[in-house]
Amino acid sequence: MSTQTRLQALSDFLKARRAAISPASAGLPQGTRRRTPGLRREEVAQLAGVSNTWYTWLEQGRDIKVSPSVLDCIATALQLTKDERSYLFALALENGPGAALYPQENISEINPSLQKILQELTTCPTIISDRRCGIVGWNEAAAHVFLDFAKLPPEERNMISLLFVRKEFKRLAVNWQQFVSGYLSIFRAYYGQYVEDRWYDDFIAEMKQQHPEFNTLWEESRVSSAPDVVLEFRHAKAGKMLFHLTSLQVHGSTDLRCSIYTPAGDSNTEAKLKQLMEQHVQD
Repeated sequence: MSTQTRLQALSDFLKARRAAISPASAGLPQGTRRRTPGLRREEVAQLAGVSNTWYTWLEQGRDIKVSPSVLDCIATALQLTKDERSYLFALALENGPGAALYPQENISEINPSLQKILQELTTCPTIISDRRCGIVGWNEAAAHVFLDFAKLPPEERNMISLLFVRKEFKRLAVNWQQFVSGYLSIFRAYYGQYVEDRWYDDFIAEMKQQHPEFNTLWEESRVSSAPDVVLEFRHAKAGKMLFHLTSLQVHGSTDLRCSIYTPAGDSNTEAKLKQLMEQHVQD
């Protein structure tokens, strides 16, 4: 990520988070004549205990000196989560590990123990992805609920790209935007962690050019290393299905993530999934 790109990402993030905070939640009077939602710049500066000029420069993406202690005050004023704080610090201090320390590996197959875990999760669609959201592993349940990733060339198995390219995903998710936002929040967490990897800049620019919907959702600037959400799918063969998405980090040098879709216990999703898989065997 170039300095200009990093500072622009920082600017966009600060603006989005400021707009998401209501004056009431920050202990400030609502007032009148607010032209934009959220807090004003001077209010964030006041809450953080910094000058309005300094915060304005920071939000404008100027290349100014910042310290961890001041950033912590900004994070508190903007009510950032732990993941959002990490993202802020990575962009403002450019302290991510970067591509030089952790180069992207060409992972052709996952290790046997992880493959065993995939196989054991028979009624939980599970996808394993790398730090670029490239799909490197999946189980049979995932192939039935989403699509058979084995039929795609390896270079096309990127979850972010597939969410916008493949119509199957748009038809599947009842709340497609929520579904996509969850993955984009994970992707943004990686983006902040690997600030020196130019691949992210090129990929984001390509997605913005090809998919206007990507740009809209990306500008929400959500950050989460492990979103825990409930998703409703409308499967072409099985009908309504409810899943709890749990995202787990796989510790190791390859920086892999395990996304597990657990059938909701108060639904008949698991029974539908079993029937779907049995029908495939019979066919």
